[in-house]
Amino acid sequence: MVIGAAVLLFIASFLKLYSVSGFNVDQTAWDSLGEGLGIYIGGVIGAALIIVNRCLPQPRKVAGLDLGTVGVAFTVLVAWALFWTLVDVPDRLSAAAGLILGFIAALILAGAAVATPLVPALQAALIGAPKPATPQPYGGQPQGGYGYPGAQQPGQPYGAQPAQAGQPFGGQPSQPQPQSSTPAPQPAQDFSPFWFAVPVARPLFAEDGAPSPIAELAPGTWYLAVEQRGAALVAQTQDGRRGVLQDTSGIQRG
Repeated sequence: MVIGAAVLLFIASFLKLYSVSGFNVDQTAWDSLGEGLGIYIGGVIGAALIIVNRCLPQPRKVAGLDLGTVGVAFTVLVAWALFWTLVDVPDRLSAAAGLILGFIAALILAGAAVATPLVPALQAALIGAPKPATPQPYGGQPQGGYGYPGAQQPGQPYGAQPAQAGQPFGGQPSQPQPQSSTPAPQPAQDFSPFWFAVPVARPLFAEDGAPSPIAELAPGTWYLAVEQRGAALVAQTQDGRRGVLQDTSGIQRG
């Protein structure tokens, strides 16, 4: 509404202001800078200040004055000046389209500017707010390989798990007990299951001591150590098989 009234006011500044016995007098607002710039363009400037203030994220102040307030004052002053110009038409002259249309536009402009903070329908944002980022589904987790204990952090050694709130430095995360079809021997009292990764590929032997390996542990994958037997570890693979890792040198604990 403010933009439309400002455009109408600008157009009216180029129309004839007065007429004599039905004939237009060749005089527009631009024949006098006081009317062209001081009144008509003054209303357009007021509308521009209101629009700019609405487009900004927060109201802007100049010399301690809000731009929107200054713009409203401009529009009201222009409507007031055009009203008295319309009332005080010189003798033997009549108001023509430029003066009448200019007053109507200034009146609409001032009314819209004053009503904007009072009418909720006129307070809609001129520029739509940016859309919020789409949230991840509830319970969604970043994808990782089997046994991935946490996201890799910059500057953190490969295979290390990031510290968690309320957990002492170096503490081990609680892990579910591995499932196995055969009962395992009772682990040592001071042993807690932990995640680990091997630096190079290493064989995993059967728990019964058979010389042939049952699987091969690959670097870049986390495995769960469920028991310690001297220097060796009993580990669980991705498919749930358990075996003895005899070479534990250089492993990285999670």
